[in-house]
Amino acid sequence: MIMILRPVCILFCLMLFSLPASSLLGDQLSTILEGVRKRYGDLPGLTVPYEREIMTRSMALLGEQMASDRASGKIHFSPPHFLRVDQEKPTEESLISDGNTLWWFIPAKKQVYQYPSHKMGKELKVLGDVLQGLRGVEESFVVMLSGRDDTGGLQLELTPNPPWPEIDHITLSVAQEDYRIRKVEIHNLLGGITRFKLGDVAVRKSFDAGLFTFVPPDGVKVIEEGG
Repeated sequence: MIMILRPVCILFCLMLFSLPASSLLGDQLSTILEGVRKRYGDLPGLTVPYEREIMTRSMALLGEQMASDRASGKIHFSPPHFLRVDQEKPTEESLISDGNTLWWFIPAKKQVYQYPSHKMGKELKVLGDVLQGLRGVEESFVVMLSGRDDTGGLQLELTPNPPWPEIDHITLSVAQEDYRIRKVEIHNLLGGITRFKLGDVAVRKSFDAGLFTFVPPDGVKVIEEGG
């Protein structure tokens, strides 16, 4: 009888000790999500500097030193859907959305592309969702705590559910001490990565009138793209 009970007791003990680990992991994820929501979810608006890198699959395998198509600038966001991305380097460009229309303005070419809002790229939509504090993220993603990044930040992995046609998953790096989102990486199905490194957030109670709309200056060609 003792010989029979011993493996049963060992199995029971293994199960008993494995349950708290899983529970702790779930509790930690909940704490992180709550921390991010408290930090970003109720902000009236924000401005944050960014650095963006785009890497193909082969570049991603070789590491960050092979990142290409680098750009930097500022992101302005006013919830729930007003978004403006002003690229300052290497060339000036702006992406502006008021929730109905998306404009892509290229001053050097004196051109602006006009799109309906639903044509906004997934990357920009994800960025808007992130800057709202991941509100309702569990409704659209499977969220996992995947460890730490190379700077010691907590790393979340968000997998679209149901799947998206272009994007495999999104990785967020979150500072443990203050739940600041440091980095957003968007991984496409081909193995490429679009990475946004975010700086310090400036809270904005208001923005200049017209910041999230676009009126073409004289001499700028408007190119309308259909739905």
